[in-house]
Amino acid sequence: MKNTWMTKAALATGTAALLTAMIGSAHAEPTGYDQLTFQTEVKEEVQNDEVRATMYKKAQASDAKTLATTLNTSINNAMKIAKRYPSVTVSTGQQRTYPRYDKNDKIIGWTGQASIDLKSTDFVATSQLIADLQQTLVMENLNFGVSDAKKDALEQKLMTDASRAFQQQAKNLTRAWDARGYRVVTVNLNTNNNNYPRPMYSMRAESVAMDNAVPSQNFESGNSTISVTANGTIELSK
Repeated sequence: MKNTWMTKAALATGTAALLTAMIGSAHAEPTGYDQLTFQTEVKEEVQNDEVRATMYKKAQASDAKTLATTLNTSINNAMKIAKRYPSVTVSTGQQRTYPRYDKNDKIIGWTGQASIDLKSTDFVATSQLIADLQQTLVMENLNFGVSDAKKDALEQKLMTDASRAFQQQAKNLTRAWDARGYRVVTVNLNTNNNNYPRPMYSMRAESVAMDNAVPSQNFESGNSTISVTANGTIELSK
């Protein structure tokens, strides 16, 4: 009889302990009540350290073969000139060819355009290369931005700053709502930075003077703003 009573007591104690554990586990999960969602942002303005440019050749010919020969020769010569500047990355750009028609919709010739793209953190070399290429090619656009290496390093720092700003704002809101504390439900860090939003310089074909020597241009790269946002939800503890 005594053993039976002790067994029942043990079972009751075990059930109570299990119930307590279940209640504690339930409270460990967000309840969906007293939750606040907000966003913080940190940003830093930095000097642009990278330049990008596009140069192109446009030509016309009576047949597609002659046109292709003209464009390919111009681009090949430009690539040879670019090899003198190893600090500038040069790549083949877009190429387009389309027919020209007379009033009777008969093909009377062909027009084409081929381009090369330049990218570098060496402003002096890039400026001189562009000047050399402008004797035969036309400038389409010139952009300044932040290089990937510099942007990645800054974003790493800003992610830490954004996390701290989020925590500080969570503390401020906890005090504003007279809560004892808070727990983080979700938080996301976003780094949507576009280095090259739009061209900062452009030139039409008609404005290029085809002199024997084109002077190099002094670049003023300007600044860009790098930002990181932290958005998420916290649950207040009353």
